[in-house]
Amino acid sequence: MPVSRVFITRFFQLVKERRFAEAERMLERSRKRARKNEWNRGYFEALLGILLAQKSSVDRYLFLPQVDPSDEQELKNYRRDFQEHTRNAIHADYDRGFFSAWTDYMGVLLKLSHGKKREKRESVREKQPVQAISSVQIKPRTTVQTRL
Repeated sequence: MPVSRVFITRFFQLVKERRFAEAERMLERSRKRARKNEWNRGYFEALLGILLAQKSSVDRYLFLPQVDPSDEQELKNYRRDFQEHTRNAIHADYDRGFFSAWTDYMGVLLKLSHGKKREKRESVREKQPVQAISSVQIKPRTTVQTRL
């Protein structure tokens, strides 16, 4: 892995929130720190491609605008496909790095979709009426210290 998980998650969150200037700065800073090899080159090119695709989401031939971030099964399928390419020994290091970035992106989108589902469930719970509290009085227990 060329960069930390914290960077990856934060970068993808910034891209998803459309905070492109901050994401670009983060990408450049990490690119300078990373080792210069083919895998990292492919990885960072994919990150740049994801960033640019999110910026210009009007092209109907781009992959990213057609991905539904709320469809968990679709994201899992894409992630599985990218993982297969990452593990395929036929691909060069550049390609494996490229597909690793896409695998990571799909994983972060999955985690973000889980968070949205959790928020929806919590908001539904908040809207439900609260049941009346029982009139039973609960007395606190008294504790006794003893020595053995």
